[in-house]
Amino acid sequence: MTDIPATPVNPTRPVKSIYSGGAEMRRRNAAEARFRFYGLFAITLSLGVLAIMLWTIFSDGVSAFKQAKLTFPVTLAPEVLDPAGNRDRAEMTKVTTIGYGRVLAGAFRAELEARQISTEGVSDKEIAELISKDAPGVLRAEVLADTALVGTTQVMTVLASGRIDGYLKGRVTRATAERDAQISPAMLDLADRLQDAGILKTGFNLGFLTSPDASDQRPEAAGLGVAIIGSAYMMLLVIVICVPVGVAASIYLEEFAPKNRLTDIIEVNISNLAAVPSIVFGILGLAVFINFAKFPQSSPVVGALVLSLMTLPTIIIASRAAIRAVPPSIRDAALGVGASKMQTVFHHVLPLAAPGILTGTILGLASALGETAPLLLIGMVAFVDNYPAPPVEGFFDPATALPVQVYSWASRSDPAFIERSSGAIIVLLVFLVIMNVTAIILRRKFERRW
Repeated sequence: MTDIPATPVNPTRPVKSIYSGGAEMRRRNAAEARFRFYGLFAITLSLGVLAIMLWTIFSDGVSAFKQAKLTFPVTLAPEVLDPAGNRDRAEMTKVTTIGYGRVLAGAFRAELEARQISTEGVSDKEIAELISKDAPGVLRAEVLADTALVGTTQVMTVLASGRIDGYLKGRVTRATAERDAQISPAMLDLADRLQDAGILKTGFNLGFLTSPDASDQRPEAAGLGVAIIGSAYMMLLVIVICVPVGVAASIYLEEFAPKNRLTDIIEVNISNLAAVPSIVFGILGLAVFINFAKFPQSSPVVGALVLSLMTLPTIIIASRAAIRAVPPSIRDAALGVGASKMQTVFHHVLPLAAPGILTGTILGLASALGETAPLLLIGMVAFVDNYPAPPVEGFFDPATALPVQVYSWASRSDPAFIERSSGAIIVLLVFLVIMNVTAIILRRKFERRW
């Protein structure tokens, strides 16, 4: 047998790398480099826009979590607050906030005189305007809750006016004060002296998260309390409505429904409903739930029904995708050992699809939490300053929602509401981040690999 001679290698010709030879290879390498650059540029641009947006929101909204407050002793004069002198709550309710405002203003002026704080250039009316218009109502509620306070001297901490609060946060300056009818440079000088004396301080604004909305004359007292409760009620009802119906519909369509023209039409309609603009669902809710079914306007139950109609297609599509992702071998193995179709689905397929179903459900709820347009059409943009009752009665009380509150504050003229709208966006983003992180954690916790 003859050996095949080896091909001689020409030592004079260098061997080139397959990555560095020829014009075609250079073009391919250049195209790959351009593709990597485009991808990095797109990611960098997206992160840059996100960073600018978050910086704008946080820089404008963080100050909403701080509030200027005045602390001074107040003598609750019985001749003003309880003219009858019998501490009868029914009689004391006849004293309006005007009387309580006079008590606060008099106590504030007395404290300035006792501390020998100069009020040069500031009238008595302007001194009273340093106190928030919300303070008399708060004091009245405290006195009516405990009539024994009448006749005593209490150290009160009340909100400062919106202009003074804006001055301490840098929103109001002496230049703007000269053109503002609600504040003057002399009042700002007095605010500086009050701050030096320790009467005027800035602290955490818990009322921003717990208080109801306030009128245009009291921006410093506006809070998200009613909006947070309204959003919580709506999300609770959306979960009760959407999760059972959406999961059941997805199981039936994916596992039990016959593959015919009717199911094809249903699947197409579900996909179409997922693409319908949210404002259309608001028009539907206005026509069906309010005008026809006579549900109370601006109530959480109407908002929940509208958001459920909008969220249901998303949950069905996500749940069907999760069920479809379970390998057919799981079904075949269960059926092979004698399990029924129902047992196969609920004992084997559904547990494996649970992470995907949970993720799709939570993401659908997060999307519903940020919707504004359908809620505007059903009247949830109305000014609501009373808390809804506890469930189930509170589901039918007037309320608002976080995204609607953002819209309402952003449309008001006072600059203090712009600060609060950015603060409300921060709260809404926190809830959305919590829901998305929860979806990731639950998916990893219940995920099974096969």
